[in-house]
Amino acid sequence: MMYKRFKNLKEDKDLAQKDIANILNISQLGYSYYETDSNDIPTDMLIRLADFYGTSIDYLLGRTNKNKNEKQKN
Repeated sequence: MMYKRFKNLKEDKDLAQKDIANILNISQLGYSYYETDSNDIPTDMLIRLADFYGTSIDYLLGRTNKNKNEKQKN
C-alpha cells in the first residue's frame, strides 16, 4: 500500500482519521480514501502532511526510509 506510512505516523501520534481530516479541512471519509490508497492524494495535501509530521514527501510515499523525525544513530 502506497500510503501505509500515513496510518503509521497517525497512530504514532495517537490520532484518528478524523483528526487528520480536520487538519486537512476534508471529511474523515475523504482522508480514509487516501490512507487506504483508494484515491491519489493531491500534492498540496502531501505537503501539508509532510509539514505536520515533520518529514519529507519521499518518506510519506515510501521512496526513502529516512524519516527526519527519527534520531540519527551514530
